[in-house]
Amino acid sequence: MLKRLTINNYALIEHTCIDFSKGFSVITGETGAGKSIMLGALGLLLGQRADVGALRNPEAKCVTEAVFDISAYHLQQFFAENDLDYDDECVIHREIAPNGKSRAFINDTPVVLTVLKALGDHLLDIHSQHQNLLLSNAGFQLNVVDVVAGCDDLLKQYKTRYVAYRHGLVQLKKLTDAASKGASDLEFVQFQFNQLQEAHLKAGEQEELETEQNTLSNAEAIKEGLSRANWLLSEGDGGSILSNLKDAVSALSAVVDAYPQVKGEIDRLNSSLIELKDVARELDACQNSVEANPDRLEQVDARLSLLYSLEQKHKVETVGELIALRDSMEQQLTKIDSYAEEILALKKHLAQQQAELKQLAANLSEKRKNAAPGLEKELADLLHSLGMPNARIQVGFEPAPTLGEMGTDVVSFLFSANKDRSLQPIASIASGGEMARVMLSLKSVLSRSLGMPTIIFDEIDTGVSGDIAAKMGSIMQQMGQYMQVISITHLPQIAAKGTSHYLVYKEDTDDATVSHIRQLSDEERVGQLARMLSGDQLTEAAVQNAKELLKAN
Repeated sequence: MLKRLTINNYALIEHTCIDFSKGFSVITGETGAGKSIMLGALGLLLGQRADVGALRNPEAKCVTEAVFDISAYHLQQFFAENDLDYDDECVIHREIAPNGKSRAFINDTPVVLTVLKALGDHLLDIHSQHQNLLLSNAGFQLNVVDVVAGCDDLLKQYKTRYVAYRHGLVQLKKLTDAASKGASDLEFVQFQFNQLQEAHLKAGEQEELETEQNTLSNAEAIKEGLSRANWLLSEGDGGSILSNLKDAVSALSAVVDAYPQVKGEIDRLNSSLIELKDVARELDACQNSVEANPDRLEQVDARLSLLYSLEQKHKVETVGELIALRDSMEQQLTKIDSYAEEILALKKHLAQQQAELKQLAANLSEKRKNAAPGLEKELADLLHSLGMPNARIQVGFEPAPTLGEMGTDVVSFLFSANKDRSLQPIASIASGGEMARVMLSLKSVLSRSLGMPTIIFDEIDTGVSGDIAAKMGSIMQQMGQYMQVISITHLPQIAAKGTSHYLVYKEDTDDATVSHIRQLSDEERVGQLARMLSGDQLTEAAVQNAKELLKAN
C-alpha cells in the first residue's frame, strides 16, 4: 500500500507530504485545484517520461518520492532479479533536473525507467476513464477469469513448459534450416573433402619435399663441390691439408722436449687433424649419396605442384592448414549425416512436450469454465445494484487454433444492458457509462485476490449521481477491506464513504498560485461535504445532510 507521497517543485505544488491510510480513502477539491497534479507526480514514480515544463521553479530540480508497504505483494524475486535490496518498506525516488535529465532510485539503488515501470505495475493501478478500454482487450478479459478461477500456480507451470516448448520449436527450425542447407552443400563439400583426402596429406611434407627438390635440382653442382672439398683435404696440388697437418705435428714434436711451450699447440693440431679426417669421411659419404635422379625430381615436382595447387584453391599457406580444413570438412559431413537423427529426436521430444501442454491447457480451461458462472452472477448482481437491472454478462469461450502463451482459450465478455438486446462483445455494445460500471464491478471482484496493488479511481463516477453514486461508493468501500483504495471524486455520496478524506485546494500568494493537499478532520469533513452538496453558500440543511451521509457510513 501507498504510505506516503512527497512532492517538491512540481506544477502548482511547491512542497507537500501526504500520509495515506489503509482501506478506502477519498480525495476531493474544486476543478483545477491540483488533483491531477498528484496523479502526474505518481506517474513519474511509475516510470512515465519527465517534462521540464512541469517544474514549478525551472531553476530547481523536481523531486517526488513514495513509500510503499510491499509486505503482502511477494516481490522478493523481482528485487533479486533486478539486483535490488528488498525491504518490506520500499522507497521510490525520482528527480528531474532543470536540464531535463532524470534519475530514479528504488531503495537508494539507481534504476532505469523500465525497472521502475515493472515495479509500478505491482504497486499501483491508476484507474481513469481511458482504462475502460481494457475491456475490449481479450488478454485482460482472460486475466480476469484466471484471477477469479485461481489459476496462478497452474498458469505458471503451463507458461514455464510453454517457453521451453517454444524454444524447442526455434531449435527445430534452426536444425531443419541447417539440414536443408547442408543437403544443398553436401555434394560440393564431399567433392572438396575427397580431393583433400585422396591427397594423403602429411604434416611437414611440403618442407621435406622442397628440400629434396632443391637437392635434386642441383645434384651435379653439389657433387662437384663435395668432391673438390674432399680433394683439398685429402690430396691437393701442393699436398693435402691432412698431410700438411701431419707434417706440422711431426715438426713440433721434434722440438717439444727442448721447447715444452708448444705441447698445447701439438694437442690442438692433433685434435684438428682428427676432426678434419672425420669431415673428409663425411664429405666422401655425402658425395656418394648425391645422385642426379630425373625420375625422382619429376615425382617431387609433381607432388609439390599438387600441394601448391590445393593451398591456392583453399587460400591457405601450409599443408597443416589443408589438414585442418580436411578435418573440418569431415566433421561437417558427419554433422550433415546426423541432422536427420537429431531432428527425429527433437520432434519426438516436442511431441511429448506438446502432449503435456495440451493436458495443462485442458486443466486450465476446465478451471476457467468452472469459475465462469460464479463470475457472471457476481458481476450481474453488482451491475444490477449500480442501476442496470437488466444487465447480463456472459464469459464466452472459443478454442484457439494453436497452443498459446495462456493456453487454448480465447475469452470474450458478452454483454447486454437491456432485455430486448442479445448478448454481444462488450466493447461493441456498451456505452462509456456502462463500461465504467462494468470495470468497477470487475475491480471489485478482483480486489479479493491476494496481493492486489493499491488502486486509485480517477473520477470514475463521472456521469452518475444519487443512489448509484452511493452504491459505487459502497463497492469501493467494500474493496477497501481487501486492499488500499483511493478515489478522486466530485460526489459527496462517494466522499462520505471514505475512512480518510483528503482535500486538494489552491492558495493565491502575491506572485503565484500554490496547490496543497491535507487530511480533513471529522468536523472539516462535514463542512467539505456540505459545500459539495450545496455549493459555497453553506446551508443548515446541507450541513445536516452531510452529517447524515457520514453517519450512514
